[in-house]
Amino acid sequence: MFNYYKFTIIICLILFNHSLFAEPPSVLQTDVVTVAYEESLGKAAQEVAAIYPAIKQDLEKIFQWPLDFKPTVVLIKDSQHFHQIAGTDLIVAFAASRENAMVIDYSKMHTAPFTLESTLRHELCHLMLHHYIDRTRLPKWLDEGVSQWASDGMAEVIMDYKRAILPQAIVSGRYFRMSALHERFPKEKQGLQLAYAQSKSFVDYISREYGSNQVLLLLNKLRQGLEIEAAIEESFSITFAELEKRWLQQLKNKKIWLTFLTAHIYEIIFFLGAIIVVIGFIRFIIKKRAYKDSYEDGEEE
Repeated sequence: MFNYYKFTIIICLILFNHSLFAEPPSVLQTDVVTVAYEESLGKAAQEVAAIYPAIKQDLEKIFQWPLDFKPTVVLIKDSQHFHQIAGTDLIVAFAASRENAMVIDYSKMHTAPFTLESTLRHELCHLMLHHYIDRTRLPKWLDEGVSQWASDGMAEVIMDYKRAILPQAIVSGRYFRMSALHERFPKEKQGLQLAYAQSKSFVDYISREYGSNQVLLLLNKLRQGLEIEAAIEESFSITFAELEKRWLQQLKNKKIWLTFLTAHIYEIIFFLGAIIVVIGFIRFIIKKRAYKDSYEDGEEE
């Protein structure tokens, strides 16, 4: 979605080019994090500095890896400026692993369901994964799936996310093969949302069926240098294809139709209501005609 090679230049512009901002940018340094922000976001920067250590400690506990680098958090006040940097208006934050930087559209952080804490947690997951695993060995679906798994969902990064999108795709058969999500996600809105949903669902399935320790085992296999197919076989004693097949089967076996119907309950109620109105109208016409006929028969007598 954005050019990694240009990102260092962008960071410099953010820090030193005032024309990008309505206000001159400032920098807050602590022992563990750097925060770049506009002066009016001073309280937000202080909040980042205050909550970051606990987030760092929690992720270190989950992954059992030390987070031994000092990231930069860039708070963007204006959504348009953020969209220019991110190259899309579908997300509210992104991580640039080569620069150990997280860029956040702060204007969205007080709009449900987005929170600064969950967004920081999600993006720090990305930085942590890329710090320990070569990006050529870390599939995009696993990168996003694990980051959502460790930060309790995707709502903090995806705009206008629809929870029914995965059930709809499974019911219609219009889902992605996980191998198609290895290097990148689609850029268009629906495809991007579905890619995020599948990634989260797949990693959640692995964690639920095999345990969270096996998710960590898979990540450690990748860290040791294995490719994803070999890492899956060593972690779960089945092939990637079989793992994907089992995941899809459990989705189909679940009450997915109930999930689909629940997601469209208002449309269904409206449709049924319309049918009831039509039926009622037809019955009214029939009764009216029957009454008219009986009245005319009475007059003839």
